[in-house]
Amino acid sequence: MNTLSTQELISKLEKTNAILIDVRPIAAYNGWALQNEQRGGHIPGAKSIPMQWTQYMDWVEVLEEKSISRDQPVVVYGYDENQSNEMYTKLIDLGYSDVEIYTNFVEEWAGNSDLPLNQLPRYKHLVYPEWIKNLIDGQQPPHFNNDDYVICHSHYDHIEDYHKGHIPGAIPVDTNSLESTETWNRRLPEELQETLQKLGIRHDTTVVIYGRFSSPVYNEEKFPGKSAGHLGALRCAAIMLYAGVEDIRILNGGITSWETRGYDLTTEEHHPTPVEDFGKEIPGNPEYMIDTPEAKQLLASNKGELVSIRSWEEFIGNRSGYHYIEKKGRIPGAIFGNCGSDAYHMENYRNFDHTMREYQEIASAWKEGGITPDKHVAFYCGTGWRGSEAFMNAWLMGWPKVSVYDGGWFEWCNDPENPIETGEPDQSVLKNV
Repeated sequence: MNTLSTQELISKLEKTNAILIDVRPIAAYNGWALQNEQRGGHIPGAKSIPMQWTQYMDWVEVLEEKSISRDQPVVVYGYDENQSNEMYTKLIDLGYSDVEIYTNFVEEWAGNSDLPLNQLPRYKHLVYPEWIKNLIDGQQPPHFNNDDYVICHSHYDHIEDYHKGHIPGAIPVDTNSLESTETWNRRLPEELQETLQKLGIRHDTTVVIYGRFSSPVYNEEKFPGKSAGHLGALRCAAIMLYAGVEDIRILNGGITSWETRGYDLTTEEHHPTPVEDFGKEIPGNPEYMIDTPEAKQLLASNKGELVSIRSWEEFIGNRSGYHYIEKKGRIPGAIFGNCGSDAYHMENYRNFDHTMREYQEIASAWKEGGITPDKHVAFYCGTGWRGSEAFMNAWLMGWPKVSVYDGGWFEWCNDPENPIETGEPDQSVLKNV
């Protein structure tokens, strides 16, 4: 086993095609300084493969997905030398022949401001289980300077999901309270204000939000969305940002990450304390949601893109994706953003533990499809959930002008004046994120 010094690592990265594997938790990779290191983040170019993932049977597939081949040099680093050694052993057992270890990340790399570190620009809004545990235990989690917070357990007309177990102190939030059950668009400003005030949320309240992941089966469930709680949570987060909530915190991986960490759930109900005033005019960020006229302007502009966060079968018109939408097809001119298998899954935007996928991978795939941060990018799907999750990814990356096309396919196809395309498009499309 060969251990590299900092200078040897720098030289290796300059002279070879070595791949770095960061075995720390995803939160550390994104930017959280979990071991009180001087700076948070990861070495540029590193791939995130937390040691925790190796507990799963199919973790080896991640190496292939991240294009870490056996015939190229690999360097492993993390917080704990023992964990790095463990990953080294696993890689050698898998047939990787050129594997080395870097053990001075905290002291020498993170501790030296002259060496580069990359971060998810808004990593502070993507929190981890221990952060919430500190919050509810009355401690001061990092990057939190507020005495007003609300933890939200998102569900779609399925309060039983909350009752069967939630994070202590969390209140239930029905997605129906934030979006219309007729159009599935965000509710009117006065309705949003009423909902948020009932939930005890002002514009300056820190809102921590999460949901429960399960795997709904479209053909077997009348309302598959009731089983897609964490997807609904990201929809709620996008609408709250639109309304003007200034500090949204998303639990990365939803309630699954809380349970995986070994923390207890409770069935004890927690009721919100309503507030009398939201504190600012709604919407506070109207640019985060656009409607059909603005979507058409984007389609006609060379400075914007409309991105379809739908499955391939929906995009080419083989299925509508929803029990309540009959028409099939796509909006002409929209770019395929490839959510995953169907309307209730986002496999291409998540890791197999349901955390958000490494942000550079998403940005790189988007770039191949012409989706870049120099444009106004609006994401849409059928009714807003998947589009909201893609929007939240771009927002966390700090993209300057991103929106959700709120009406999506549901609104577009219900207007007979709007054109529809089916079949495979002529231009190349983004097949995989």
